[in-house]
Amino acid sequence: MRAVQLQAPGGPDVLELVTLAMPEPGPGQVRVRAAAIGAGGPDVLIRNGSYKWMPPMPAIPGNEMAGTVDAVGPGVDAARIGQRVLVSARELPQRGGCYAEAICVPAEAPFALPDSIAFDDAVSLGNFQLAIALLASNGNAPAQAILVPGAAGGVATALAQVARERGLRVIGTASTPEKQAFALANGVDVLVDGNPARIAEQVMAQTGGRGVDLAFDHLGGALFTACLHALAPSGMLVSYNIVQGPPSADVFETLRQLLGRSLAVRTFSIHAVDADRALRRGLMEQAIALMAAGRVRAPQASRFPLAQARHVHELLDQGSTLGKIVLHP
Repeated sequence: MRAVQLQAPGGPDVLELVTLAMPEPGPGQVRVRAAAIGAGGPDVLIRNGSYKWMPPMPAIPGNEMAGTVDAVGPGVDAARIGQRVLVSARELPQRGGCYAEAICVPAEAPFALPDSIAFDDAVSLGNFQLAIALLASNGNAPAQAILVPGAAGGVATALAQVARERGLRVIGTASTPEKQAFALANGVDVLVDGNPARIAEQVMAQTGGRGVDLAFDHLGGALFTACLHALAPSGMLVSYNIVQGPPSADVFETLRQLLGRSLAVRTFSIHAVDADRALRRGLMEQAIALMAAGRVRAPQASRFPLAQARHVHELLDQGSTLGKIVLHP
């Protein structure tokens, strides 16, 4: 089979298209033949060697694969052959492994896919799983509105769709006309200026002076502090990445300045549920059910052959694509 592999971390040029023996499922395993492979941020972290959950070298990146079970190992019901499934590396002993024409995984790892979910759409389900978990950061307390900076991103569009499906008002930011149109088409109700100096004022204007119940920040820096000022009483800022680094302002001092609002800050990682199989899988099952019912939808996909993985990673490094990137074997 063909796969994309790296011998050592580095830039996109370390990704090599290789030919490997077709894997055979061992006891308690199934083999999944790929129809669609997701490409995203965690794959870049594996490629450049900065992922906290790095697989050993040589490594095959890729954390999402949708396809069909085409072989089973000893002890697995042969009726599984032909089943449409999603493989998420969150369910595997180690991350990665999906940039390949086939993968062998424990039989209990894949998620069954209804016929109503196309394979290309299924590889976006991880973002909806993450979005559902993020929205539970405040214990699923009642909320009216959320703030999603960078609302054209993969996680952000999933957040916006799930929130709107729940009846929440979604306020977002986006930096270009193309991204603004994409965000509005994927769940955002209204856009405001993403300038940290203006965002809180505009959010307050859009919420009648109340603010938002939840703000989801993946940038950090000055935006982190600005999001605190945009929160409603008892609101929560959820930090799930710090692309621009940590805030320079004293966060605790800012919280004390806003003491009358009783605000909260939470850091978030989906890895917090790594050891809780029932919760982790339950989040994905919720995402599958929402998409199968048409209550959320996968964003538009950019499709490339698996052989163009280097080019895809150049695009990922540039941040120049909208929607999900899907590799076809």
